[in-house]
Amino acid sequence: MFYPDDPQALGKEIDTLLARSKAAPMEGIISGMILPHAGYAYSGYAASLGYKLLAGKTFDCVAVVSPSHREYFDGISVYDGDGYRTPLGKLMVDQHARAELVAGDPVIKTSRLGHRDEHAIEVHLPFIQKVLGNVKILPIVMGEQRRDYCFHLGKRLAEIFAGTKTLLIASSDLSHYHRHEDAESLDSVIINDVARFDYKKMMNDLETERAEACGGGPMVAVLAAAHRLGANRAEILCHCNSGDVTGDRASVVGYLSAVLLNTN
Repeated sequence: MFYPDDPQALGKEIDTLLARSKAAPMEGIISGMILPHAGYAYSGYAASLGYKLLAGKTFDCVAVVSPSHREYFDGISVYDGDGYRTPLGKLMVDQHARAELVAGDPVIKTSRLGHRDEHAIEVHLPFIQKVLGNVKILPIVMGEQRRDYCFHLGKRLAEIFAGTKTLLIASSDLSHYHRHEDAESLDSVIINDVARFDYKKMMNDLETERAEACGGGPMVAVLAAAHRLGANRAEILCHCNSGDVTGDRASVVGYLSAVLLNTN
């Protein structure tokens, strides 16, 4: 539904997107990213700006935190299987990190809830495979994005990944199906929160509906975790919406690409 099922066609599409990307190298250590999860025709370029920065880098694990679009459940679900398969092959789950994350936790559980029909993790995996190879992954879906769960997940991710080379990815689109002008206004709130690295204000803005994002919870959790792990700066790489592709400005979906850096 979101990218070609043919390995050659998929690989070529990602290579083309990465070749088009003009993201300048960033000073500092990349701790995390906020990247969109729509079909590649809509948000693939925005996502590629982030992934282009990872060329030549290595990580012990890539943790992808996503919302649940199709299945409601309480709590946070870490995939209980061995790996995720894409047309480019299989990425194995970091079972050690998974065991640490869920050990004795009342909110974070191993489960297939949220993973069976969810695209918000799967759209990132071919990019990860192309840029980072067979790195281990930790696929996390938030069934409920309430405040205490967001901050709890951020704290736990920071605890288990302290001292490791781990990349945190928050999978999120921004506002949905507003007029272009209204979408720009809503999205600017989230963009400013990210730019200021202010995940507490972002949580408030989401709760009071000053802004909206399908992956608002994952963004808050990843920002909180990255901050605890030493990240101190956020750079906005791209903000666009579906109207930039379709020309339809009457009802758009917003996309954001940002990188979280430790410059100390």
